[in-house]
Amino acid sequence: MTQPHPSDQPGALERRVTGGRFIALVLAIAIFSGIVTLAITALLMNIQERKQEARNPFFRVVELDDMTVDPAVWGKNFPLQYDMYLKTVDMQRTRFGGSEAMVRRPTDADPRTQVAQSKLEEDPRLATMWAGYAFAIDFREERGHAYMLEDQTYTQRHQKEQAGTCLHCHASTYVPYKIAGDGDLIAGFEKFNPLPYFEARKQMETIMTETLDDPHGLHPVACIDCHDPETMALRVTRPGFLEGIAAFKREVEGIDNYDPNTMATRQEMRTFVCGQCHVEYYFKGEGKRLTYPWTNGLRGDQILAYYEETGFADWTHAETGAQVLKAQHPEFEMYNQGIHARSGVACADCHMPYVREGALKVSDHHVRSPLLNINNACQTCHNFPEAEMKERAELIQSRFFEMRDLALDGLVELIAEIKAARQAGVGDEQLRAAQGFQRKSQFLIDFCEAENSMGFHAPQESARLLTQALDYVRQGQLALRGSVAATSGATGALPPSVESAPAPPQPMQPAAPPENPPDEQSAQSAPASESAVFNEG
Repeated sequence: MTQPHPSDQPGALERRVTGGRFIALVLAIAIFSGIVTLAITALLMNIQERKQEARNPFFRVVELDDMTVDPAVWGKNFPLQYDMYLKTVDMQRTRFGGSEAMVRRPTDADPRTQVAQSKLEEDPRLATMWAGYAFAIDFREERGHAYMLEDQTYTQRHQKEQAGTCLHCHASTYVPYKIAGDGDLIAGFEKFNPLPYFEARKQMETIMTETLDDPHGLHPVACIDCHDPETMALRVTRPGFLEGIAAFKREVEGIDNYDPNTMATRQEMRTFVCGQCHVEYYFKGEGKRLTYPWTNGLRGDQILAYYEETGFADWTHAETGAQVLKAQHPEFEMYNQGIHARSGVACADCHMPYVREGALKVSDHHVRSPLLNINNACQTCHNFPEAEMKERAELIQSRFFEMRDLALDGLVELIAEIKAARQAGVGDEQLRAAQGFQRKSQFLIDFCEAENSMGFHAPQESARLLTQALDYVRQGQLALRGSVAATSGATGALPPSVESAPAPPQPMQPAAPPENPPDEQSAQSAPASESAVFNEG
């Protein structure tokens, strides 16, 4: 009898199918396990590589020392930061600030092919406020750090002689100061302050090209101005800030011998290195010593009180004869009154936010408005859509702009009335009180105007100062009426020549950002006589 083939036995087919499935499952598990193993291995290798990158944040291609100024040399060791730094040539405006490229024909006197738009053309009231001062000749929107030296060199403000002190913040002066002072930073600083601007620049250029053999000559702000070349730690190198912050700490906070380079926290240094230059200042005495007026405090009215105590004036107003003041760019002072400073946020957190490059976390050295970099600058802390963050910031700025307009209108009206009173024969002695109120209101308005955040750094403080300024305008107009009445024998009515003082010039509205902004962004006191026009930055 023939035996059936095993495959013909009942259930044999099912067993074969089941066996095949089992083998396929084993193979699939093996393949999957291999893939997972490879993925985990690759991940671990990548983690190890990133850890190694983090241990070596840069490769020492060249040796840097305390005489290495050229950022391109630093860039060989720090290519990421250097590439970002080079982007400060970009010119892109926000609604209330920044700049866009205005094409110009170069000349032998001014080889620039692009400049920023004129603020004097945008708002003619500024020229009235600064009548008789160099800023009434030329004042433009800010461009990026790449242009800070170039724009100061070729400004038309040089029609009035400028001081060498201005280079303190518009050039990389740390090494020229040290060499001129035979290793003493402060001694070098004191040598350059009293020199005329172009003489000081020429001597610095000579130091750079002949002593240091740097073919590029004098640089704008450079790596060495904020970093120790051996440790890369942040440091303050500007003598004006070193002396100013020491005076503030001593007089206001009771801390003697304060040195930010040894006593400040790292987070404080992320603000101090910016505050070296973005401050209010004046040139003190015959030596034109750059001085930060902080012994009463950092608020605008406290600084005004300092000037009132010292009797300092930048120039004599050409239309009113008032001894007046020019505020500079008090971002550090105004920031310190705002919510971000009170929350421990540093300048660099918003203007140089951290970015990731592989395993490295580096500060973005493309210094710019946070409104051009909302994702990194704002949304790290604020969990709101980018459009909403921009709308919030511009709402604060537009409200400040409205208050600033009202204050400027009031000031220009006061100036016109004082001018008309002088033309009507009222003497300066009778106008002294009104001129004093012009001085006070003008400084506080200028303090808010010159501060480059359009009120954003400290909205409440900005509103407080503008309100004070408007009150000074009101008091000045009342004092003027009393002076005119005393002169004319009337009872308070102004004579026709004063009543008909011209209306203030109207500003242009702030430009909306262009739909297709250019791909390309700069980051400026004479004593009261003609002999002292030599006091501007």
